[in-house]
Amino acid sequence: MQTALLIIHISTAIGVIVLVLMQQGKGADAGAAFGGASQTVFGSRGSSNFLTRTTAVLATVFFITSLSINYVAGHNREQPSVIKTTPPLQPDGSLPATSSGASDVPSVPPATTTDGPPSTK
Repeated sequence: MQTALLIIHISTAIGVIVLVLMQQGKGADAGAAFGGASQTVFGSRGSSNFLTRTTAVLATVFFITSLSINYVAGHNREQPSVIKTTPPLQPDGSLPATSSGASDVPSVPPATTTDGPPSTK
């Protein structure tokens, strides 16, 4: 579920960026009033209303997915921690014995003794 939310979140973010870049600034309307041809697919004012509403919808979806990702990540505690914690100490101050009797410390292989470097005879 978290992967699907991330995909929706990223595609919504890209959509918001594209829509914001497609919108005209407030100064572009003044240029069209003095004879500039503002021929668009949506008409002279139709595109601004469409782009503004679509941007608002995508911004709302972006906000909702942000909160949803935070909620899912906060309640998804199945992943183990990278920090090892030590078990609580016994009343006498010693560490509790492990159930398998094995230690977390790796064992060192026994040292091999040789009589010297190998001879090349």
